[in-house]
Amino acid sequence: MIIKIRENKEKSKSLMNMAEITLERLNKTNMEEYPTNTLLDYYGIIHQLLEAIAFKWGVKARGEGAHQELIDYVSKKYKLTEQTRRFLQQLRDLRNRISYEGFMVKKDFIKSNKEKIEEIIENLLSKLN
Repeated sequence: MIIKIRENKEKSKSLMNMAEITLERLNKTNMEEYPTNTLLDYYGIIHQLLEAIAFKWGVKARGEGAHQELIDYVSKKYKLTEQTRRFLQQLRDLRNRISYEGFMVKKDFIKSNKEKIEEIIENLLSKLN
């Protein structure tokens, strides 16, 4: 559920900085050698940026399905394409499968989607600045 909270620009900035640090670290690793960890990092970065945006607006996603609702909320608010929204939901689903089922991501997934993921990250960062 999306709830209204007080705007928190400090927390927003802190989350954005953490996302940038994680991205910097990720770029120093061999992403294709560790595709599952790479996907977890990419999703973590995207989620931190989505939360940063939400805190900047004074909203928060809570409870069951919070990540899914946050993706939908930011996608609607920023008029992201339906293709982008679905892709973000796919990343969320893969992250859940990794965390709860031990799913392993193939390096081809990272290879074929790296550019798209990094474009989404850059887009979210630009919305925060």
